[in-house]
Amino acid sequence: MLKKTFDKTNLPSRHVTEGPARAPHRSYLYAMGLTDDEIHQPLVGVATCWNEAAPCNIALNRQAQAVKLGVKQAYGTPREFTTITVTDGIAMGHEGMKSSLASREAIADTVELTMRGHCYDAIVGLAGCDKSLPGMMMAMVRLNVPSVFIYGGSILPGRLNGKDVTVQDVFEAVGQHQAGNYSDEELAVLERVACPTMGACGGQFTANTMACVSEAMGLALPNSAGAPAAYESRDAYGSASGEAVMNLLAQNIRARDIVTRESLENAARVVACTGGSTNAGLHLPAIAHEAGIEFFLDDVCDIFRETPYFVDLKPGGQYVAKDMYEVGGVPVVMKELRKQGLVHEDCITATGRSIGEELDIVEREADGRVIYPIEKPITATGGVVGLKGNLAPEGAIVKVAGMSEEQQRFVGPARIFECEEDAFEAVKKREYEVGDVIVIRNEGPSGGPGMREMLATTAALSGQGMGKKVALITDGRFSGATRGFCVGHVGPEAAHCGPIGLLQNGDVITLDAVKGEISVDVSDEEFAKRKEAWQGAKPTIYASGALWKYAQLVGETYRGAVTHPGGAEEKHTYADL
Repeated sequence: MLKKTFDKTNLPSRHVTEGPARAPHRSYLYAMGLTDDEIHQPLVGVATCWNEAAPCNIALNRQAQAVKLGVKQAYGTPREFTTITVTDGIAMGHEGMKSSLASREAIADTVELTMRGHCYDAIVGLAGCDKSLPGMMMAMVRLNVPSVFIYGGSILPGRLNGKDVTVQDVFEAVGQHQAGNYSDEELAVLERVACPTMGACGGQFTANTMACVSEAMGLALPNSAGAPAAYESRDAYGSASGEAVMNLLAQNIRARDIVTRESLENAARVVACTGGSTNAGLHLPAIAHEAGIEFFLDDVCDIFRETPYFVDLKPGGQYVAKDMYEVGGVPVVMKELRKQGLVHEDCITATGRSIGEELDIVEREADGRVIYPIEKPITATGGVVGLKGNLAPEGAIVKVAGMSEEQQRFVGPARIFECEEDAFEAVKKREYEVGDVIVIRNEGPSGGPGMREMLATTAALSGQGMGKKVALITDGRFSGATRGFCVGHVGPEAAHCGPIGLLQNGDVITLDAVKGEISVDVSDEEFAKRKEAWQGAKPTIYASGALWKYAQLVGETYRGAVTHPGGAEEKHTYADL
């Protein structure tokens, strides 16, 4: 490769590398072994969420080295740094889950601060677990520098009794154990084989959903989301991503050139057709917010409703991320969407080419087993749908992948719990009835604080064989691994005196995913009386620290639960300073 020279006159790194006044700054760079050439090349942040908390993130350190090689090969100077991540599988089912969504904002903020403080010109971001993916992408769009995202890769499925198993099976086995249908010995075997390698949860849960989003939106290289973490090909994708960001820098293609209203719609299509996580309804608006684009839960759900569901992935289906990758991955999925005109083809990607140009070179076709042909979908509408009504005026969301149309309507009395722990204890003791609509409230972004996921409770219900016999609604969230009639993101949340906070035991709730309805048989007049008698938000123990700060700042769920004014209000873009 011929050596490229970059004019740093307008690049942020000029503030730390150019001119006599920056001699002290350069002395620090020389101290780390950089050469004169390396100092005067573009400085590229290589950001990872590496830690030893869980298998999702453990491979990111190694993969970052491959990214750095790619940057160097294209005559950039990589500067590696790390940020936090909270891994949902570890945080699930206890107070730790309150840290999860707040960590998304912390990741975006710390990446922004690192990039600003050291004046890096571009970024390659690596992430492995749920909130770290949108957090990293939010930072890219906020900074608006040339950016390439790369996923750390999924875990390989475990194998037990001739079947693939994932961590979802372990959560559900806990419910079977509580019901007396699974022994201590069986549980001990399952927990040891379910997660056999490095990588994020293997089903179309939140991490893999957002990895698909990164490709569909154009921030990641085509097909880079699919290779499992244990595959050596991840290093090749890393190196290619390092080279790609230097190409974007040379062409001055920035994150907001890639992340547009149209590319966000492409991403929502891929979530819908793969039966992805309901959390995408939170993260897509948050990413859009960083660019000053109004793309709210309603907009996401409109696309979900119009998009066929044709990729058979867990938790609603049979297969895992590795299986989709082996039959062609996101490019083949988008090629199917294009057949019905459901892709904006002019959107630019991390390659510098358009989505349409990238799809033109995809030779593989839908295999009919994991990826169905779009003209013969599993269901005619998306695997995730939005609901609205007098119980959720700001909307709610439910994953219906794997559910028949008959199963998508549920009417029953409310059985109310003021927090997840109370609900989990009741489920464990079978203190509910067939036909109940279990209501878990005070778990919203502000009221929780932190908008916890309810996988422990929903998985216990499934493990007890009750997943189709009760429904569950919450102002909190669900894991991408949740299945059954479980409605999340109910807004306004209880802490803001939303209708969910005014429900009483026995109120009859109607949920209809086909019609998009979430309503309760309570009149406006009765709601007004209850509002007058409302005692205020349930107090929490979080009176200081990061979660207190998050609760003060966080906005409405339907807007993405974000904590700052976003691109629409900014007075400058970092990349132009």
